[in-house]
Amino acid sequence: MSPVNPFDDAATARAVVDAEGTLLGWNAGAERLLGWTADDTVGRPAAEFVVGGATGAVFDTEGSRWHGLVTLRHQDGGSVPVRLLAHRTEPADGGPAEWVVVSPLEGDRPGSDDDPLERAGLLQSPCAVAICDDRLRLRRINDVMADVLGLPEEQVRGLRLAEVSGSPRGTDIERHLRRVLATGQGHDVRTYVPIGLDGRPNVWLARMSPITDTAGEVRGVCVAAHDFSEQDQARERLQLVNEASVRIGTTLDVTRTAEELAELFVPALADFVSVDLLDPQDPGGEPFTGPPTAPVVLRRTAHLSVNPGTPEAVVEIGHVDRYPPPSAQADPLLTGHSVVATTEAGDLARWLSRDPRRLDRVKEYGIHSAMAVPIRARGQTLGVAVLCRFRRQEAFTPDDALLAEEVTARAAVCIDNARRYSRERETALALQRSLLPRSLPATAAVHAASRYLPAARAGVGGDWFDVIPLSGMRVALVVGDVVGHGIQASATMGRLRTAVRTLADIDLAPDELLTHLDDLVVRLSAEAGHEGSPGEVGATCLYAVYDPVSRRCAMARAGHPPPVVVPPGGAPRQVELPAGPPLGLGGLPFESTELELREGSVLSFYTDGLIESRERDVDASHRLLCEALSTYSDSLDETCDRVLHRLLPTGGAPDDVALLLARTRGLPSSQVATWHIPADPSLVAPIRKQVVEQLETWGLQEATFTAELVVSELVTNAIRYGAHPIRLRLIHDTATLICEVSDTSHTAPHLRRAKTWDEGGRGLLLVAQLTQRWGSRHTADGKTIWSEIALLDET
Repeated sequence: MSPVNPFDDAATARAVVDAEGTLLGWNAGAERLLGWTADDTVGRPAAEFVVGGATGAVFDTEGSRWHGLVTLRHQDGGSVPVRLLAHRTEPADGGPAEWVVVSPLEGDRPGSDDDPLERAGLLQSPCAVAICDDRLRLRRINDVMADVLGLPEEQVRGLRLAEVSGSPRGTDIERHLRRVLATGQGHDVRTYVPIGLDGRPNVWLARMSPITDTAGEVRGVCVAAHDFSEQDQARERLQLVNEASVRIGTTLDVTRTAEELAELFVPALADFVSVDLLDPQDPGGEPFTGPPTAPVVLRRTAHLSVNPGTPEAVVEIGHVDRYPPPSAQADPLLTGHSVVATTEAGDLARWLSRDPRRLDRVKEYGIHSAMAVPIRARGQTLGVAVLCRFRRQEAFTPDDALLAEEVTARAAVCIDNARRYSRERETALALQRSLLPRSLPATAAVHAASRYLPAARAGVGGDWFDVIPLSGMRVALVVGDVVGHGIQASATMGRLRTAVRTLADIDLAPDELLTHLDDLVVRLSAEAGHEGSPGEVGATCLYAVYDPVSRRCAMARAGHPPPVVVPPGGAPRQVELPAGPPLGLGGLPFESTELELREGSVLSFYTDGLIESRERDVDASHRLLCEALSTYSDSLDETCDRVLHRLLPTGGAPDDVALLLARTRGLPSSQVATWHIPADPSLVAPIRKQVVEQLETWGLQEATFTAELVVSELVTNAIRYGAHPIRLRLIHDTATLICEVSDTSHTAPHLRRAKTWDEGGRGLLLVAQLTQRWGSRHTADGKTIWSEIALLDET
């Protein structure tokens, strides 16, 4: 005899009907129900076996299932009422939909009195079940509930749950039971306190349901308790991982990121945490890419404890310590995976065998379990986090290790990002410092002081400033700002600063210089683009030229904040200067403004990082700037510091800041001599004589020979090749004598190599050899040829 199959398919009548209503399948259960064989039914319309319609047929919302009472035709000619359940299915081969119709054959058979399923009821449920009467006294509990309560059924029968638990939580649960008893509606309660006498900190979900008699009267309450401890722990772990993604890495600071990791672990997972990191091999260099060698040298970056002041720590923040194996810090770094140690297993004592200081702390605070997790990101070893427990009695579990590794991995990426940012920031700062002037040149026109501060978080930007000596004792003052941050902005700044110095050397007017600079930025944008799209290079600039002889200053700006001028003894005021478009738009004009400045006036040039703030508007920042500038000080460096202190927040500016202050000087008329030259070459000799007499008056006899030759050559060339009127001007200060010859011709001179038998062509070459430097500049009326003769230092 073949064995009985407990999962016999014949216990269910099953038929398959296609979308047209034709029978495609007929099993043995269907033959047993109606007497028809598969040969009798397959291929015939299903409607032939139906008597009348369906009673109480119900379709689901999607029309893919229905159930109802249907009268079917039996093979013997009779009819059979059958409850059918039909499902619409999609064949695996992608054919048309089919309906599978099923009906149980033995579901209506009543169970016998000795059927264990009938006797077990809810009391053999795998959940903890208790039944209370209408007085909320326990009537029955199953074996699972007895284990939960820690008492047998006969011990608790007749008591209330509050009397069994003996805790306020039991009274609160009884209040919910009364609610179910009064309303006749079920209720769920989640409790987070131990229920049994063993003190297990499990999380329970108590589902309370009313028990009614045949008349519908509520006679008691059934309580089914489900242990949700694992689900709750999983939820807490998931919440901790989610918090890690939010709370760790809020800044690009390595120390703060390590502190955030410790703050997340304590007290959620540990009672004490230390974070130790490997120092880069070189300042600003790459970290270790492989496992370190023993002994491991680590720097304590952060630690935290549930005890105030973190008394468990042996190493202070910022200090370096060496960790030979075996130790909590060395073992995970040398093996590359997390390590858990406990006092019960004895491996915690092995870790501390060579470290009596830490052994004393472990005994003092009762540390019984420790877990060390390596901090690694992108294949690089960064450090180790050590977690300890002494207040929590449970030792670290493998699930705790997985959670710590997940959180530490997220923190490791943030630490690595912070280090990469620091390296890029140091590189950009080094580039920025190399491109900015190391010191400002001493000039006869102005005394200047400057400050540059990189952004606190956004990184190094493209702010720059410059002081450029020009011919005729004049000086150019420049401040600019390239859009963006990082190395690219610094490199663009360097290109623009070089371009400004080059354009300044040919003595362009401020508006003309900005026009040429705008063309350069347009070209840089085109070079920075790709696939036919322009790049996003943009900048602002303010350019000014101050002449100490005339005490006049010409300036123009390209989308840059206007300067502030502080006259001697007067109040600071903003210079009314046309804004001009930012550099890079192309084709738009710039306008110059010229103003007269009294000697001792202070010009303030700055970038927008100084005045733009989230805490106040630009007008308020301008008022603070004027207040800081209004306090007179002989030292411009002190004034710079006062301005930065008044306008910038304590934690640093959100954008980089450049500040340039210049106090104007005036050249007295006694240091300037001017002659108008007639168009007669025979008068060059008398002019030379007058120059010699003027130099004697100034006490500059040592420059007489050179000045006489230079004046003779320049004046002769102007008479021969220039256009009248012609003017000669001598200017001197303590270090330089300047000779200038101006005429109304726009033709610029140039050096050329004279041949052996040429009678001329050696004048400018002679001037170039005798002077410190020489050049020409175009003016509105013509040109000026100038040369500078260095004076001997009599000191």
